[in-house]
Amino acid sequence: MEYSVGSVGRVVVVRLSEGDELYECIEGVAVKESIASAAVFVTGGIRKADVVVGPKQEVPEIVGDFRKFVGPGEVLGVGTIYSDEEGPKMHIHAAMGKGDNTMVGCPRGGANVFLVLEVTIIEIVGTTARRELDEGCGVKLLKV
Repeated sequence: MEYSVGSVGRVVVVRLSEGDELYECIEGVAVKESIASAAVFVTGGIRKADVVVGPKQEVPEIVGDFRKFVGPGEVLGVGTIYSDEEGPKMHIHAAMGKGDNTMVGCPRGGANVFLVLEVTIIEIVGTTARRELDEGCGVKLLKV
């Protein structure tokens, strides 16, 4: 186990609208506001997303098992922002649903908002946490 202690900085409230792209918008706010570390909470609507629902393969490197969520539907998610050498990067897991169709996973590319998505970003200041490439699995993981 590794850990780093920080404290709460600013709280940023963001409203995303129809068609906005989840990662582009939230990471864009993080860049604009110079947020390197944060907790992220999302509530609202999702139109579509490519979702990682687990590993398709673990060795020799991790390969994600992608599924398409086609809404519009509801979404509730929690995630983090930690910077790597390129800047702030979000990692979020969410439950998405439309009627009886429910999916839980990590929405990735093409995660587009339906109607409105309420986002709360709680900045963490004073921590050394960041994302670094883990050579063993080939994925950027949290390093503290």
